[in-house]
Amino acid sequence: MMTSTTTVRGITGLLRSFKDFLKIRDLKPGDQVVYYGCVGTCTPFVELLAITVRGMHLEQVFVPLLDEAKAKKLHEVPDVGMQVSSEPSVLKPKVIIFMGGLAMPFMPVTGEQVRDRIAQHGDVTVIGVCFMSMFEKAGWVGMVPFDLLIDGLLETVTVTRFT
Repeated sequence: MMTSTTTVRGITGLLRSFKDFLKIRDLKPGDQVVYYGCVGTCTPFVELLAITVRGMHLEQVFVPLLDEAKAKKLHEVPDVGMQVSSEPSVLKPKVIIFMGGLAMPFMPVTGEQVRDRIAQHGDVTVIGVCFMSMFEKAGWVGMVPFDLLIDGLLETVTVTRFT
């Protein structure tokens, strides 16, 4: 297996890398991309990733944690962006994306459970998207068979209060 690492800058680099990888996967309109993540904290990032590939006309789905019975379709909302809908979805993924929030301490998800979930779906492309090396810290790198791992680093946060 060949491994290569590229460093990109900012949110644009993250999103472009995600889209470029999906473009080379020979996906067809209607193919399903399924994002697994934490409710609330991962959802905005899922919606951001989803808006980036909306032009590929994929069926995009959000699954809270690993609870596939609660899978919901993502839809484009004019003048807003991509949003998780209340419409349920039957899963038939071509691509599975695991968000880093799943690997955070105290989350009820293990790397073994993620690996088993992948196996249940057969031959799928697996992507991990995290920040601050969360998958590495949780021991998922090497355990979970990622085809692509995007790991962002938040270097500095400046907070200025004018009160």
